[in-house]
Amino acid sequence: MISFETGPIRPPSEAASILLRVTRNCHWNKCVFCPVYKHEEFSIRTVDEIKRDIDAMAAIADALRCGANINADTGCARQMAFWMRHGLQSLFLQDADALVLRTKQLVGILNYVRAAFPTIARITSYARAKTVSRKSPDELKALRAAGLNRLHIGMESGSDAVLSLVQKGVTQEEQIRSGRHVMDAGMELSEYFMPGLGGRELSEEHAVESAKVLVAINPTFIRIRSTVPVPGTLLHQMMTEGQWVPITEEEKVREIKACLERLDGIASTVQSDHMMNLLEDVAGKLPEEKQRMLEPIECFLNLEASDRENFIVGRRTGRYRCVSEYVPSDEVDAIRRDLIRRFGSLDRGILEILANFV
Repeated sequence: MISFETGPIRPPSEAASILLRVTRNCHWNKCVFCPVYKHEEFSIRTVDEIKRDIDAMAAIADALRCGANINADTGCARQMAFWMRHGLQSLFLQDADALVLRTKQLVGILNYVRAAFPTIARITSYARAKTVSRKSPDELKALRAAGLNRLHIGMESGSDAVLSLVQKGVTQEEQIRSGRHVMDAGMELSEYFMPGLGGRELSEEHAVESAKVLVAINPTFIRIRSTVPVPGTLLHQMMTEGQWVPITEEEKVREIKACLERLDGIASTVQSDHMMNLLEDVAGKLPEEKQRMLEPIECFLNLEASDRENFIVGRRTGRYRCVSEYVPSDEVDAIRRDLIRRFGSLDRGILEILANFV
């Protein structure tokens, strides 16, 4: 039976991309906030394995185009049909860090998949800043020439204190160096910022130092991913034991504001494309749309305290997507009062709701 292998996750922006698994799981796998890949063994797939998957994808696609019968795994056939409906224009390399492969091997894989699917215009991968910082500028340019034109790097924070706290395994200097090298190689770069990651103690430093790194890199995209202490992660254990104190939803918004206000002299696009983010409409192009991005933040912060709480509840229970949609609701207010009654505070109730989202 013809089949191919896929991993567990990809960025939201890669929803329509072909998923090509070149590694299994994460070779670092120590970040305290991440629930993915825990208790899973890391391995690099062989080039022959990966090429067989590419051949299987191409065979399934050919059969679907001509309506021929093929002995293919049903799930793989459905997945390929989905990708074909989206034009086979983009491909995402799984799992957590495809650049851990030797550059020559990865170039060969990129050339092979582009020959099999000539419609592909964008090839993307997650990458660790530490891994990228170990690639030479010439290696990154070779990968770009082979078709790898976008990387997603989990900066998470620009603060060395926060990076150490969450066991990120990288320094601010390495974050900056790797980001600059990616941009210099002509690739697009998404850097991820996690409001709330430093907890209460490091909140201000987290926002200020993150902005410092982002300004130094000037990435193509800055993607906001609000911190959620997921049960089962070390971060959740740290919270339970009082080693890390989470900040509130409102305080996360203030962190985003503090970071955004400091993003001067760059031309990045800010995106809030994840359900964990409270304010989905904080998105736009720097520098020209900075003030427009600050407007929903100010609108939220200028609400009366009870209205801010009700918007948070309504957003987290699916009543609102944007602060501009907020209107007082007796139903939402009743949910807010019930959360306070059940959990002792609204903040604890919201954490419980968010934990169930992930």
